[in-house]
Amino acid sequence: MPDPTRRPSWSALLKDARRLRRSSLRALFAADPDRFARFALRFEDLLLDLSKQRLDLQARAHLIALLEEAGFAERRQALFSGGIVNRTEARPALHTLLRAPEGSRLPLDGRDAAAEVMAVRRRLERFAEAVREGRLRGARGEPFDAVLHIGIGGSELGPRLVCEALAPFADGRLRVRFVANIDPRALGEAIADLHPARTLVLVASKTFTTRETLANARHARAWLEAELASAASDHLVALTARPERARAFGIAPERIFPFWDWVGGRFSLWSSVGLAIPLYLGTAHFRALLAGAHAMDEHFRTAPLQANLPVQAALADVWNSTFLRLPARAVVPYDHGLRSLPAYLQQLEMESNGKGVSEEGDPVAWPTGPVVWGGTGTDAQHAFFQHLHQGTAVVPVDILAAARPVAGDAERHRELLANALAQARALAFGRTLEETRAQLAREGLDPELLARLLPHRTFPGDRPTSFFLYHKLTPYRLGGLLALFEHRVFTQGVIWNIDSFDQWGVELGKELAAQLLPALCGDAAAGEGWDASTRGLVAAARTMI
Repeated sequence: MPDPTRRPSWSALLKDARRLRRSSLRALFAADPDRFARFALRFEDLLLDLSKQRLDLQARAHLIALLEEAGFAERRQALFSGGIVNRTEARPALHTLLRAPEGSRLPLDGRDAAAEVMAVRRRLERFAEAVREGRLRGARGEPFDAVLHIGIGGSELGPRLVCEALAPFADGRLRVRFVANIDPRALGEAIADLHPARTLVLVASKTFTTRETLANARHARAWLEAELASAASDHLVALTARPERARAFGIAPERIFPFWDWVGGRFSLWSSVGLAIPLYLGTAHFRALLAGAHAMDEHFRTAPLQANLPVQAALADVWNSTFLRLPARAVVPYDHGLRSLPAYLQQLEMESNGKGVSEEGDPVAWPTGPVVWGGTGTDAQHAFFQHLHQGTAVVPVDILAAARPVAGDAERHRELLANALAQARALAFGRTLEETRAQLAREGLDPELLARLLPHRTFPGDRPTSFFLYHKLTPYRLGGLLALFEHRVFTQGVIWNIDSFDQWGVELGKELAAQLLPALCGDAAAGEGWDASTRGLVAAARTMI
């Protein structure tokens, strides 16, 4: 029964949604003094509070039943065992194997896929340590002091996020820069204070045909060659599933680190694509990142559904998107190091579950992945929280916060944490007319001004939040969080009956760009059969070039 609307729990959840829309979070908490204990989940030092979601025990039970009816147990087993879970490309999605511990085994197509993963990982670590310790040097014998990582999408967002988030753990041996945008300014700014003779350039592309990545790689190679001539190749490294194409680009075989077709771009930071991470942080911290992810993998694989953090986070998302018809979700980490997390999750979720057809290719008749956006607190409080608190659209919010800072002033961090907790409370419970009237009266406002301001300073509440609280943002904890988000996406896709691992939607625009480029370069024959708007824009652009 692929159509989820025909599953027994679907109609029950529609009734739950009608019932709970008439309730409020204040009423739900008043009716159940133990609500926090029932809806807060813990794994190691990570706590996920879902008590401020507009859910009750009955609706949660129906969501779990819906997941079971979708064949979740079998789909999860296939994910971990190398089954075909990417149906349109007939591939497994074995990113969990990339963080498995030494000694793991997994037969796949007549080979031990785990042994291959471990061999590449050991090569990565040896290379990273040789560069960091100065045993592997540039063409002029100088030690490297900078790493330039060129990629796009998951090949750039994941490594960037990890390096930014874990910067307090870096020892300063190497600087790291990331470039994705084809805009020449992006690469120019990244290399402005770098020296070619001391810079290692990583080119991350699964197919080694990605136009944006190769364009930036060619310009980076020219920058190296202007200083180093033919010895520039000593500074180039490829991270790819197509080693032969990297060799054709001019990268030496010993500088090519492979990964596999079953590694999706947005799940690739754990593979050779993440080489910048051990270069920047050292292999010990890279291993801790992998260990944290593996621990979350095991929790997701074995924990009961009612106590499973990725599962319950996903069920809350499905509840909000599909049954409460809330089409967006904001992500607000109260951590400057996680400033790239909203962009990372945009790609992870919207490229995975932004689908309008089922796995069978039929149009879906139910809302799937929400629009994901966000920013860091407390900046976000002074940017878009006005809309979250008092706007006409209800937007669920993910809030992430550490109890203690890895570095910096603990007292100031407590102020940051207080803001995170306060926003979750304000979003959930708001402030009633009566409470606002009492507040304005305490401020000494005269009755006429009080009456005028009363509706403007009242907050409706009932804005749901998922609160992720953890001890510190260590490499281990970050690994666990990112694995949680990956499994959350997979679980959503199982319920919605969509393929979370393909991304055909990114192809059409790239194909059309290749067709448009000749017209912008002056090819008069290009453009036949185009729409009037595109022809007009190309003509206008050519007058400005």
